[in-house]
Parts: sequence; structure tokens; C-alpha cells
Amino acid sequence: MKSSPDYLHGFNDAEQLRLYQQARFLEQMVFSHIDLSGVSHLLEVGVGVGAQSEIILRRFPQLQLTGIDRSEKQIRQAETFLQKIPYAKDRFRLLQMDAADIDLPSAPDFDGAFLCWILEHVPDPVKVLSEVRRVLKPGSLVVISEVLNSTFFVEPYSPNVLQYWMKFNDLQYDMGGDPFIGAKLGNILQSLGYAHIETRPRNMHLDNRNPAKRADMIQYWTELLLSGLPQLLEAGYVTEEIGDAVREEMKKVAKDPNAVFYYSFMQAMAYTS
Repeated sequence: MKSSPDYLHGFNDAEQLRLYQQARFLEQMVFSHIDLSGVSHLLEVGVGVGAQSEIILRRFPQLQLTGIDRSEKQIRQAETFLQKIPYAKDRFRLLQMDAADIDLPSAPDFDGAFLCWILEHVPDPVKVLSEVRRVLKPGSLVVISEVLNSTFFVEPYSPNVLQYWMKFNDLQYDMGGDPFIGAKLGNILQSLGYAHIETRPRNMHLDNRNPAKRADMIQYWTELLLSGLPQLLEAGYVTEEIGDAVREEMKKVAKDPNAVFYYSFMQAMAYTS
């Protein structure tokens, strides 16, 4: 199945499953510093397959959730998924719409917003965060988790993985996204008039001190890398040989007794004024 022109990973069944696995795998890292206990009606932007929605509804049983996404297929999948979860019953609604043009009135009952791994894929993150500010009440909490792909590192040295990763980021840029958006969140939020802005790097540094978690991360990251391979091949950014070399190098990393994995993403918290 051909990927969406603006989503590098595509929308096939394997990718949808990967999104659920990714959300669960990174749950503690993403949510360890997030407190939505004071939010009663949350707007989730880029709801995707509902993977983050499930975690939010489970962790914060007091809130109602409205999720938006531009993909009809993702919305249908999220609806099917969440309807099967008892604690989600009657606590969510999902709407298909463009986050850069949110078809909701200004300042309704939303008193919080959540965005996770979405701004990296949109052509105008400033417009998205402007729209989010418009539809929230003054004083509402906004929580954003985003990529900073320049931080990725593995040991032993893996030249084909690094070459592939740069092409991965190049394609995301050429598709209108930004694989380094995490570092820019503070500037964007300030320019839009958000208040009490905080940005914090979330570091994943795994070595011999935690070999089990390191092994899990390397396996997860290998799946992440290869999720973009069909689109990279189709666009001519890499060859099958590079893809094979990435698989072999990541296998060597996984087996190396002194392997190191490092990656940082950025988390921003701010309030509407």
C-alpha cells in the first residue's frame, strides 16, 4: 500500500500495529512528567489510531477527550479500538479535520491539549499551534512531545544506519515535515503568545547498566527505522542494498555486549493566555 504523501510511515496494518506498540513502549518516558489531572476536556491533536488516547483515558479517568486527525482511515481505526475499552466508554469523540484549520468554535469547553509526534509531520506547525490556542480556554495547559532526530546515536559505529537515517530525515523534510521540530518548540510557543513555557529534553541513554532495556530499545528502533523503508525506496532515497545493510548493522548492535543507544526527544508545556 502506498503511503500518504505527508506521512512517511504510511497507513497499512503493520504500521497501525507499530503505533500501538510504540505508544505502550514509550508510555513511561512520555507520561512520567505529564499531569493532566486538572483537565476536564482535553483536545488531542493528531489522534492517529488512538494509541495515545487509550493511555490518556486510562491514566486520567476524570477527563473527556476529543481527538482530531486528518486521516479518515486512522479515525476509523481509533474509533474501533477505543470502543472496545471499558474505561473509554462515553468519554471520547473523534473528528476528522485538519489540525491547521480546526473546524471548532473559539474557546469552547477545552481546558487542555495534547500533541505527540504530530508536529514533525505537518507543513505548518505554527498554524497548528495557533489553532490550538484559538480553541482552548484562557489558562489551558498544552503538552507537546516531539522529535529531535539529530540526537540519534548507536555504538558500535554503523555507517549505513547513519546514512539511512539522514535520508529518512531528508525525505521527511521533503514531504513537508520537520524531523528537528522539538528544538524549535520554545520559539514557536513564545511567538504565538503562550505563557509559562517550559521545554525539557527527555534522554534515552542505554548501555551496560541496563542491558534488558537497551535490548528492547534497539529492537524497537530497528522497527522504527524499517517502517520508513517502503516510502524511502519508492521515492528513490535509498536502495535495497542500504536497507539490507541497515538490518545487518542493527543486528550487530543488538548482539554487541558493549552496545550504546542514545536519543533525545523534547517535551514542551505551556499555557494559553
